[in-house]
Amino acid sequence: MKEKLEALKVEALAKLQEVTDPQVLNDLRVKYLGKKGELTEVLRGMGGLSAEERPVIGQVANLVRGAIEEIIGAKQEAFQQQETLNRLNAEKVDVTLPGRRLPQGGIHPISRVVQEIEDIFIGMGYRVAEGPEVETDYYNFEALNLPKNHPARDMQDSFYLTEDILMRTQTSPVQIRTMQAMKGETPVKIICPGKVFRRDDDDATHSFQFHQIEGLVIGPNIRMSDLKGTLQQFVQEMFGPNTGIRLRPSFFPFTEPSVEVDVSCFKCGGHGCRLCKQSGWLEILGAGMVHPNVLEIGGYDPAEYSGFAFGMGAERIAMLKYGIDDIRYFYTNDMAFVKQFKGI
Repeated sequence: MKEKLEALKVEALAKLQEVTDPQVLNDLRVKYLGKKGELTEVLRGMGGLSAEERPVIGQVANLVRGAIEEIIGAKQEAFQQQETLNRLNAEKVDVTLPGRRLPQGGIHPISRVVQEIEDIFIGMGYRVAEGPEVETDYYNFEALNLPKNHPARDMQDSFYLTEDILMRTQTSPVQIRTMQAMKGETPVKIICPGKVFRRDDDDATHSFQFHQIEGLVIGPNIRMSDLKGTLQQFVQEMFGPNTGIRLRPSFFPFTEPSVEVDVSCFKCGGHGCRLCKQSGWLEILGAGMVHPNVLEIGGYDPAEYSGFAFGMGAERIAMLKYGIDDIRYFYTNDMAFVKQFKGI
């Protein structure tokens, strides 16, 4: 048996020495060292050996196995090194090539308009106030002089979650919350940007979700002329220094008197064009003097303090500013549309 083991060793080492392929190496490993390999077959005959012969043959078998495993290990390491070298040569980077620019995103037109409006009013001393998008009926309607069953509620078809909880239909609740939090301190000078929700038609000019930016000023002796001057400053910075405004009587439950605010068409200069439907004017927002009832609910004595409020839709401003004729473009995730505003 000792002669068989020695012969097996010579044969295995000779064949392994000539191997140049990893698969052939694995096949030879199985052939000589596997469970059904030739070394295992030889060792199965150890049962017929005497007690004195078994340790001797076992020692020889271990030496044979060790010699075979050693050359197999060396071959495997050589193959791995060669594979690594081949991969490095195939995947090497030419550092002299010019760099590749990664695509960069841009600011969405709605976000851009909201930021621009915020910057204008912050420059006039306003601060940004925020509030919850899921609101109570009290803050969304009642505290704004819209008690239950008030007919003006029909102007805002709402998403109610429970009898008293709804998705806010305007950012005006932020004004009430801010007034109550300030506990009669003045001046109040805030803008309230955010998303609002209404059960509205899905067409070119309406959406069930849109962005609103409202403003509020409260203090002693605040007048309608202060409101007009503020809005005049805003539209000139937003649409150009030659932009004018006009105020038309209107109705809002939370302001009295109330006005609709138009700007002179910045495309035609007020002469009449397709954008302004030949009128020379564009409607952009609603405003008015804060209703005495709203002042009282907010914690301010209407005999001592007055204020004005205004509200505009960011989508409306963006559509006018950029000449967009369908509000749905803002929400379709069309990269061709969004990329137009990347460099603005």
